Amino acid sequence: MRLGSFGSFASLLALTVVLSACPDDPTPAVVGHGPIAPGISAPLGEPLPTATPEQLATFARGQAVARRRFERSDGLGPAFNVVSCGACHEKPTLGGGAGLYRNFTLGGQVTPDGAFVFGSSAGNESGVVRVYHYGPGYDARPAVPATTTTLAQRNPIPFFGVGLLAELSDHEIEQREDPDDRDHDGISGRANHDRGFIGRFGVKAQTASIEGFIRGPLMNHAGITSNPLSEEQRARLPVDSSVHPTASVWDLVVSRAYAQVAAPDGPLTDDDAAPDPELSTDDLFDLVSFAMLLAAPAVEEPDAQAVRGRDHFDALHCGSCHTPRLVGPRGPLPVYSDLLLHDMGPDLADGLVMKLAKGTEFRTQPLWGIAATGPYLHDGRASTLEAAILAHGGESQASRDAFAALDASARADVVAFLLSLGGRAQVTAGMLPPGASVPAVGAYGGPAHALSASEEADFVVGRALFDRDRGADEGLGQPRFNGDSCRACHFDPVIGGSGPRDVNVMRHGIRTADGAFVPPPTGTILHKQTVFVREAVIAQAQANVFEHRQTPHLFGLGLIDTIPVDAILANADPYDLLTPDGISGKASWTDGGRLGRFGWKAQVPSLEEFVRDAMGAELGMTMSYRVGFTFGRIFDNDDIPEPELAESDAAAMTSYLRLLGPPPRTPSDDPAAALRGESVFAEVGCASCHTPTLTGTLGPVPLYSDLLLHEVLAPGQPGIEEASAGQTEFRTAPLWGLARTAPYLHTGEADTLEQAIEAHAGESLASVDAYHALSDADRAALLAFLKTL
Repeated sequence: MRLGSFGSFASLLALTVVLSACPDDPTPAVVGHGPIAPGISAPLGEPLPTATPEQLATFARGQAVARRRFERSDGLGPAFNVVSCGACHEKPTLGGGAGLYRNFTLGGQVTPDGAFVFGSSAGNESGVVRVYHYGPGYDARPAVPATTTTLAQRNPIPFFGVGLLAELSDHEIEQREDPDDRDHDGISGRANHDRGFIGRFGVKAQTASIEGFIRGPLMNHAGITSNPLSEEQRARLPVDSSVHPTASVWDLVVSRAYAQVAAPDGPLTDDDAAPDPELSTDDLFDLVSFAMLLAAPAVEEPDAQAVRGRDHFDALHCGSCHTPRLVGPRGPLPVYSDLLLHDMGPDLADGLVMKLAKGTEFRTQPLWGIAATGPYLHDGRASTLEAAILAHGGESQASRDAFAALDASARADVVAFLLSLGGRAQVTAGMLPPGASVPAVGAYGGPAHALSASEEADFVVGRALFDRDRGADEGLGQPRFNGDSCRACHFDPVIGGSGPRDVNVMRHGIRTADGAFVPPPTGTILHKQTVFVREAVIAQAQANVFEHRQTPHLFGLGLIDTIPVDAILANADPYDLLTPDGISGKASWTDGGRLGRFGWKAQVPSLEEFVRDAMGAELGMTMSYRVGFTFGRIFDNDDIPEPELAESDAAAMTSYLRLLGPPPRTPSDDPAAALRGESVFAEVGCASCHTPTLTGTLGPVPLYSDLLLHEVLAPGQPGIEEASAGQTEFRTAPLWGLARTAPYLHTGEADTLEQAIEAHAGESLASVDAYHALSDADRAALLAFLKTL
């Protein structure tokens, strides 16, 4: 019988009366840490070993969709948090979780009648607080509504093995419910429900289907609309829980209905310029199939320490919630979760009510693969497994206290057991895979020259520190931060590169009636994150100027640092007297009378100061005082002793950046056109600011910038003052690396090079007019040249 023959959901509900007498699911229970179903496990991020060739092709297409970065022309936003699925599900590989820099915030309020309702953010009613917006209607940082009284953070959760969870019968989950604690063990556990079906996905088990778990976040976090899958498409999905041999008749009905009803009800739409749906149903099918086909983490054969830890795990009654085995149609699954809601006590409570889940209740987090998917707990507050265990409360208080009473060796045994539950071989401190090699000279992310043995050691150590995620226990946050590592913003196309729009830094300030700029008391940086997991970063109330700052790449910074001051000043013409052509260019002077050369406003004078500035301003970590240095926080108000970052670590990261090579040129598909485009570049005046080469102490530096400040914003367009740069002034952005570092402009608002050129104003208007006057062939040639940089 097909679901469509039931006629309606009301008919289905009526049918439940008939089916209520169906026998219980005959699947035998698996006691303890028993056998595991064959063919379900693989390294994290890989497909099920049983996948067919057709499914593997679908998996590959779905991977591509998950990695796809949506542009504004694709329908991104206009308000958003991320630009791709992979942004939140990246660690240690696609399909996993992410560091603290990818936390997001949910908000809502309790109404006068006691109900909880989620709040709105830039027109989205899901409760997801959006942090970016392009275009009119909202500030660049959408405001959190004043009616929002409850805020809570979420750390992304991994997708590994979710298709196997989708196959589980409802009975397999429901049979462990004990909402009234009839066995008096202090552990209750109850299922959440999504439109009448058992929820199993999400921090609060608030979603019943993988399709729903994908469509909702795509809309809420990226503003990407979609239509539901058709019944024919759902029938072709790789997971079909309706036909496995252990299903009761009731499970058969529910599983088919759940595919139709548990996803968002219908087409999702928004009011941007991109036609809806912005994600095709074919792409959605591939994306859902990719998630369903992700294999379960491969559990290790326990060594002696893990066996001791397993025994402690059992003695501590951890398995009362972290059930070692759930049984699906393929056999026993080492989920280490009952997928039920449990009260975790006031310290972990987030106050958010989701379907049946109260503000203190959370789904038992599956432990398979946990070795490689930190940070831990629903908001990522725990950097280590031991810290996560010690944060447990509520129903788990007795187990937590018993764990705390163990000696250090026994606690280490428990952690060793947990680490054996999959993913250990893929553990990384950041995003670099274990044993990552040094790229070749001339490759993206490679060194500027052949390295000596000592230089290679410095490069490897510095890159690892640059990549490494940090937590609040190390001093992350002040309490605000933008990234939990340097790599969190600089990873495109490789570590050390630029960042997509969803790691933009936000600046804000106050523009008075007479046009003067006043920085907020908290500073012009409007951070994205805070270590206070029940709060969000709110803009200064009086702020009326907001500005995206797109992350520039760091390739070749060491070479820029070698350019003498005189070589930069030689091109300065602040009053447009030397060459009266409408192009001025002035030096940016920082504190202490030093010439600035790094940053969108050339506000940072040296590579060492660049590292100090980033660690303090972006990560909120303190460093020791150094005479003559302007940047770097010396102290903050957390409990971590100062300095939070060792001078030796800062020096190692500086050495890495000094050794990091410039971006390579990209070969053109039409060399003749690119050669012509180089001449056009000069003819229309682009080279007046984007100077092709400056000479450093080690030789020519082909950065395509004069490193000077120019007026490039349209009159009246609000901006942020910084160092000696006015509201409308910006350093000429170096163009090397242009081919691989979209989006463009300081705001990141341009999808294409054409859009970036069109957006130039001020001193560059004459060049824009000359660009418009070019023939189609010359414009194409100019773009062909730019794409080689």
